[in-house]
Amino acid sequence: MRIPLYQIDAFTSRLFGGNPAAVCPLSEWLPDETMQAIAAENNLAETAFFVPQRDRYLLRWFTPAVEVELCGHATLASAYVVIHILAPERRSVIFDTLRAGPLKVTRDGELLAMDFPAWPPEPMPADPRVLVTLGSPPAQSFVARGRTLAVYDRPEDVAALRPDFAAMRQIDGADAIVTAPGSDGVDFVSRYFAPNYGVEEDPATGSAHCVLTPYWAARLGKSRLTARQISKRVGELDCALRGDRVTIAGRAVLYLEGTITV
Repeated sequence: MRIPLYQIDAFTSRLFGGNPAAVCPLSEWLPDETMQAIAAENNLAETAFFVPQRDRYLLRWFTPAVEVELCGHATLASAYVVIHILAPERRSVIFDTLRAGPLKVTRDGELLAMDFPAWPPEPMPADPRVLVTLGSPPAQSFVARGRTLAVYDRPEDVAALRPDFAAMRQIDGADAIVTAPGSDGVDFVSRYFAPNYGVEEDPATGSAHCVLTPYWAARLGKSRLTARQISKRVGELDCALRGDRVTIAGRAVLYLEGTITV
């Protein structure tokens, strides 16, 4: 069996920036173990698989280790494949997902704008065991859908973090979004660590901005925000809060087109 494969750099306007995702369009689902094996072989933060369903698509995402409930950059990459390659006459696409519901992506000039759920943090501190693994204590911490949100005072504090990933792996399901106010025209910065999901540091994380957007919108008193994920590859995102939904928009670039033989 030969399966199309596209590798897209998401949340960036340049090659080798943002977050690379593999995208595999399918005519019908492969066995779960085969999709997981392909994701492990690709060894990227996520591999997305989608199948057509009438005028929409069913979409799933796999890290090298597990299937995940939501992945922003691989959704952006999947939309790029549909709108720019498979069906360039389309201006938008709707992906139906197992646990995140329907996700609409619309072409907006050079941007692809995703309609995602808002996941505001809960008013409770994060697990102190997870915070210790970050190496430097945050000014504040919260929990959002089981994720740790650690808030620092300065972008430099976030950039300087060197987490103890081995220690984080000892805490079942532990991951961490770390963030601080931005500078140079950026409202906030962030990084995301998820060693328990097969990714030590994710370069640009759309789903983390489901948490970050409502947090910073409330803190800064504005609904439209610019964000930068300050990984080595750097991700650039435009975010907006709309009630219980968020718009997360970014650019994407095609890096590779090929075929998998299974």
